[in-house]
Amino acid sequence: MIDFTLNRDVLERNIREARKNNIILPTISQLKNPELVPQEIKERLKSVGMQEFSPLNLFRITWKNEPKDFGGTYGRPNIIELPSELTGVKARIFCLVGKWFPTGCHKVGAAYGCMVPKLVTGQFDVVNQKSVWPSTGNFCRGGAFNAKILSCESIAVMPDNMSRERFEWLSGIVSETLKISGGDSNVKAVFDCVNELKRNRSDAVIFNQFDEMGNHLWHYHVTGTAADEAFRNISRPGDRFAGVCFATGSAGTIGCADYLKERYPGIKVAAVESLQCPTMWSNGFGEHRIEGIGDRHVPWIHNIRNTDDIICIDDADPMRLLRLFNDPIGRQYLKEEAKVAPEFVDELGIFGISGIANVLACIKMAKYYELTENDIIGTVLTDTSVLYRSRIAELAAAGGEYSYCKAAVDHASAMLGLRTDYVRELTYPERKQIHNLKYYTWVEQQGHTASELNALWYDPEKTWNSVHKDIDQLDDLITKFNQSVIK
Repeated sequence: MIDFTLNRDVLERNIREARKNNIILPTISQLKNPELVPQEIKERLKSVGMQEFSPLNLFRITWKNEPKDFGGTYGRPNIIELPSELTGVKARIFCLVGKWFPTGCHKVGAAYGCMVPKLVTGQFDVVNQKSVWPSTGNFCRGGAFNAKILSCESIAVMPDNMSRERFEWLSGIVSETLKISGGDSNVKAVFDCVNELKRNRSDAVIFNQFDEMGNHLWHYHVTGTAADEAFRNISRPGDRFAGVCFATGSAGTIGCADYLKERYPGIKVAAVESLQCPTMWSNGFGEHRIEGIGDRHVPWIHNIRNTDDIICIDDADPMRLLRLFNDPIGRQYLKEEAKVAPEFVDELGIFGISGIANVLACIKMAKYYELTENDIIGTVLTDTSVLYRSRIAELAAAGGEYSYCKAAVDHASAMLGLRTDYVRELTYPERKQIHNLKYYTWVEQQGHTASELNALWYDPEKTWNSVHKDIDQLDDLITKFNQSVIK
């Protein structure tokens, strides 16, 4: 599942390069539990900004960073709990906040999870090869960030219809940006591009978040434990962890549900997708505006056996709320008319488009299962509105001057008035049906075998559970790598 075959010549070259650039790699256990980070590194972090291209910021690829732009160390998982005045439901909803990662997005963790196994085994040569990051958005940025820190070149592969801010951030950081025609749904074209790179360029190493089990491993341990701790931090006697909702994208984040299922067997896990591209819902297709959740396929690393529900979100709703949350008139309405606490409204910039979609799915789950004030639902805010300023400007240009009336309509129709349509509890055959969709992408097109596909379904002990246990072998290799660097 994760290949630990050593290429010793390349590994030695990677070690020499790390020594030259003063790079020490964090273990997955340290990112899961930053108390394990050496005190010397914690002290040095106090003089480093969150967004600096410093090797020390590899140790900030965790949900538990102190929420400071400069000089922070660690604390509890960064979360925000949503007031019922905003959501309109009794159930409590909390969000793990991606803002307080390097790059301002938690996808830097997925990128690290994909990259570090190849780095410490010598399967990727930081001197002679380029890292390739196929993505519909933030994974490219996370991979480019890590690659720059590690002093290796990188190539971003991304649809050309993503927000302008994403491309601006990447410019000057990656060696090349390969733009694919289309938007989030055009993942097949992204795969075609990287397969062409594989065939024609020996210096290109693909880090494919959609089938790299390192992505799943990182989220299982790091996001799973953070969500568990967040629940325990806010729960009261009698509360229960009722559910989690995640837009699938690469299906990395929803991998944390495997961890949560083990600790809370009754928890409901919902996979979220756009109604305009209902791949899991109805084997459908289309285009949508929820940036960052590529679809028209089922990712190899999505453990469908542990998915209880499919929830579809109309992409018009996150867009309307994006404007409501960021327009001064919208915020004033929320404070004065909706009676949302001013200090909460002032933080609404931490919601990106996919994060808003995740929250809407949580509201649908709360209504569908008739959850109460003793039920808690969790999700993530992958990124912030900083990456969507151009989208907000487009919404303003198309919608005209904002007003209290428009704000009230947007809040009522896109959030308070959500119905329980497009929520499906999956039966065993329906789960298997979605799992089988992987065949057409991963076996027919991307080189996996039917026996590997069947193993994901019928033999979780040798597949998913085996990956979860790979933390020990991976951390051991990272530790040996660091010991060789500091000799």
